[in-house]
Amino acid sequence: MQLTLDSRHITLDEIINATSVDISQDPTFETRFSLGHTFLMNEIKKGKPIYGVTTGYGASGKNYLTYEQSAILQQNLYRFHGCGVGEPLSHEIARYMVIIRLISLSKGRSGISYTLLQRLELLLKHDIIPIIPSLGSVGASGDLTPLSYIAAVIAGEREVWYEGKTRNAVDVYTQLGIAPYIFKPKEALAIMNGTASMSAIALSSLTKFTTILESMESFVSAMFELLLSDTTPLDSFVHESKPFTGQIKTAHAIKTKLEGSKLTHGRDDRYDKFFADNELNIQDTYSIRCAPQVLGVVRDNLEISKNWVEQEINSVNDNPLIDGENQKIYTSGNFYGGYVAHAMDTLKICAANVADLLDKEFALLVDHKFNRGIGENIKLSREPYFHGFKAMQITLSSLSADVIKNTTAASIHSRSTESMNQDKVSMGTTAALDFAKMLEPLELMLSIAFMGVAQAVDIRGKELVSPTLLKHYHSIRESANPLLEDRRMDVEILRVRSILQAGKLA
Repeated sequence: MQLTLDSRHITLDEIINATSVDISQDPTFETRFSLGHTFLMNEIKKGKPIYGVTTGYGASGKNYLTYEQSAILQQNLYRFHGCGVGEPLSHEIARYMVIIRLISLSKGRSGISYTLLQRLELLLKHDIIPIIPSLGSVGASGDLTPLSYIAAVIAGEREVWYEGKTRNAVDVYTQLGIAPYIFKPKEALAIMNGTASMSAIALSSLTKFTTILESMESFVSAMFELLLSDTTPLDSFVHESKPFTGQIKTAHAIKTKLEGSKLTHGRDDRYDKFFADNELNIQDTYSIRCAPQVLGVVRDNLEISKNWVEQEINSVNDNPLIDGENQKIYTSGNFYGGYVAHAMDTLKICAANVADLLDKEFALLVDHKFNRGIGENIKLSREPYFHGFKAMQITLSSLSADVIKNTTAASIHSRSTESMNQDKVSMGTTAALDFAKMLEPLELMLSIAFMGVAQAVDIRGKELVSPTLLKHYHSIRESANPLLEDRRMDVEILRVRSILQAGKLA
């Protein structure tokens, strides 16, 4: 869809679904937007010392500069921050960064010219996307080093993705007849002194984690069926008694997916079967019975995190802030990415809990002592030399450790830097990168688990499962064949991961 920007609030879904991004053509928007830039230029002409505009940066803020020197200052700002390292951020995340910075600057409180907004719009229109190293930000004063790559590209420097290739920005500009932009006072600082890098990484990860969580609910639902479980823990009375929104939604989602199953039983059935079936415990294990409580916390934290990231994206988070209407300048610290940092650190714990629950439930499925007749290692053959999902469980458990070991909060590792000026920083980008790294092993865990589900459906009988599980079974079987003999499984794991990422198991 087309996303048109002015000073209004923009939702995460609008950013995700935007195929084109334009600045509002309403003349009143441009007029009001330009008040801040006009006021700032007049203040400079009066000789006022304005941080980052007619003074140096950070600990060098005591150094005064003339108007002519301030233009060089903007150029030097993005150049000396050209020290990012690590693998480049994806094209998707880098594009999100440009959009997010454009949203923040469109609020009209950064003192930039309307022509700079148009330059950011131009990058998106032609899909000229800066190549941005992933490492080098402490998350305050914003994402200075990553965002310097956007500023440099606007000025015709460094490298970009264009038409599927890595190109020098200046060569692309020459090809398209675009002149490199010359920054006016404060403009490079306004581009760089924000939280777009951590926010873009967070936005991409939130989308993926939503699919993971919904797919996990499908897996839990399958476990209720395949382990012949009691659905009483999903009843609405239970969750109305502890009315957390996420818990209620998760229990309802799992119970809805179970509709039509011939394998589960309810509260009354369990009492009737208790004396007739010596193998039937009066209650299922915690990993089954408490699944809504475990995942409900995750669902609520995910919603909180989405709200925080959306609010951050719609914030004016550079420094100083310019109030052109009332002609005031505010030195502040909105570039501190604490909300994104805490959201990502919390979701790291949530991801670890999902991984732990998945590991526990899959262990029940493959263990003949607990899977109520499915047999050893979900084997379709009873031959003693056939091993079934034995090694698949090992890989899944290994991946769970890869997820869980990354739960240390990045936000508590604030590093004092830049001559003690940046003495308390958010580490928001580090937190977002940490969370993003946890999603791949989580997806691979779920892929293995769903392959085990399909195998167990073959054993239980397709005619007994719910329509939802049968639909997921057919999706899995399009990518992974039944395991009839020992063979390599790695290629099929990746195929199932593709359908998982596409949301077909959610």
